[in-house]
Amino acid sequence: MSSILKGNKINVSVFGQSHSQSIGAVIDGLPAGIELDFAKIEAFMARRAPGHSRFATPRKEADTPQIISGLVDGKTCGAPVCVKIDNTNTKSRDYDELKLLPRPSHSDYAAYVKYAGNNDIAGGGQFSGRLTAPLCFAGAICLQILQAKGINVKAHIYSVKDVTDDGFESENPLDGELRLDPFFPVISRFKGEQMKTVIDIARSSGDSVGGVIECAVSGLPAGIGEPMFDGIENVIAKNIFAIPAIKGIEFGSGFEGSQKYGSENNDAFSVKDGKIVTLTNNHGGILGGVTSGMPIVFRVAVKPTASISIPQTSVNLKTLKTEELTIHGRHDPCIVPRAVPAVEAVTAITVLDLIL
Repeated sequence: MSSILKGNKINVSVFGQSHSQSIGAVIDGLPAGIELDFAKIEAFMARRAPGHSRFATPRKEADTPQIISGLVDGKTCGAPVCVKIDNTNTKSRDYDELKLLPRPSHSDYAAYVKYAGNNDIAGGGQFSGRLTAPLCFAGAICLQILQAKGINVKAHIYSVKDVTDDGFESENPLDGELRLDPFFPVISRFKGEQMKTVIDIARSSGDSVGGVIECAVSGLPAGIGEPMFDGIENVIAKNIFAIPAIKGIEFGSGFEGSQKYGSENNDAFSVKDGKIVTLTNNHGGILGGVTSGMPIVFRVAVKPTASISIPQTSVNLKTLKTEELTIHGRHDPCIVPRAVPAVEAVTAITVLDLIL
């Protein structure tokens, strides 16, 4: 049950492990009669796929989605859509010694305890970011449905380590002219080049870096969401944390807003083209857990990749003695660029479920 994103209408169940024969998803609750643009789906999934640049793991996977059920003549038919994606480039032997020597800041030890030593260690098993591939397939479908309704979801790399991009507050998320590089999406190209340098330095030294992703949803009307436990922040946050390596989330002005006076952080109401709007958007498009009609804006913190090649200290789970651990295998020096489409995908699934 833990691998199911449960909504009011849409449920997404993810299956498989990093090195299993296949991974996939079952998407239930999609409206019938939706014609899918498979070229757009594949282009979206390519953004998350490994092996496209020096900033990602060299593991190459085609990530070609194979539809098992749920479509008739390329359209949804009301039945659950089932997709599988084959794993074709695995090197499980790289993980043999990790069965009893858990990697620092990884799920290895916690999974070993939870599953009494029967956990799948290869590639991180079901804890791997590899499972975001079928999640991105589900999200790509939802994005198409949302776009037809005039709702857009966009995310970009807000920061890598201590290099920060321009924020969406300096761009209008409603502006369809905003073009982002699909594989390294930043608003400021200059800041993007600085980020790439930081990642290169970490990669060359066998280390890794983390960062922050900013996401915006435009086109939602006011009045969607519930107070308290089913507020917009609640449901987005719950689902976003399904993405491995996410360690924090903030909406609107977030933690920075906590350092301001109320007079600085409050968003004054006004009227534009006969519609009630706010002059600023420190509330991130959400008031009391309900949409205000302004763009939803939030940021998520992504930790540095746990698997690094620098020698580290661990504990042998059999002997209970400390040992030096050197991690082999293929890993991202920075997860942030490939996590951007995953954030967009989960957000799209969540928003579509809210409005159906």
